Amino acid sequence: MKASQAAIDLIKRFESLELEAYLCPAGAWTIGWGHTAGVQSGMRITEQHAEELLGLDIEEVERNLGSVIHAPLTQGQNDALVSLCFNLKGGPRQLPRVAPKLVSKINSGDYAAAALELLDINHANGAVLPGLTRRREAERELFLST
Repeated sequence: MKASQAAIDLIKRFESLELEAYLCPAGAWTIGWGHTAGVQSGMRITEQHAEELLGLDIEEVERNLGSVIHAPLTQGQNDALVSLCFNLKGGPRQLPRVAPKLVSKINSGDYAAAALELLDINHANGAVLPGLTRRREAERELFLST
């Protein structure tokens, strides 16, 4: 399943456009709309390049999500998981390590409990981050939408 515009809008809401590399709160060099692969200090890109990187990053999440999530998803559930996995270093392959209860509940079809599990994925380097808490709340809302 492809991410809809709702997923892209959610990602952009929480990943501000930065055309110069910066260290994110989790300590990863980041550029564009939250792109981290191969980013180094001092890098600069154009807005067009940032959009291309966002598209490639979302496509990678879409390709790998099915290797972890085996239950059928609504568009809203898929979009929320795309946003979550986009935000995780390592993408969907990290879900079983970072959020094993989330993966288990989705794959068993317990979507209501899975939506609650999203709220617990708000830590970076051992600390709760308010920005991640707000993002997970927004992803939960999208997950529960149709």
